[in-house]
Amino acid sequence: MMQNPFETIQSELKELKGLVTQLLTKPEKDLSNNIYTIKEAAELLHVDSQTIRNHIERGNIKASFIGRRILINHEELFDSLNEVKSLKYKRQA
Repeated sequence: MMQNPFETIQSELKELKGLVTQLLTKPEKDLSNNIYTIKEAAELLHVDSQTIRNHIERGNIKASFIGRRILINHEELFDSLNEVKSLKYKRQA
């Protein structure tokens, strides 16, 4: 006995709809407590680590200095991210 091809398609669509709904309702991971090193921050922003260091020195990004390590809070990095992006190609005055 042959099954109606539309029933197969409809059941697949229902399954896909359920999976999409799961993905959309899945809570996002809370990154606000993450702390990044200069290297990690540079990789996230797709810039050189020296660029991150320069922005820290200028005060555009606030960082914590623990011994020789420089750590950047997630919120500090991404709150200042809008400013950093605009400064990426801006000439120094």
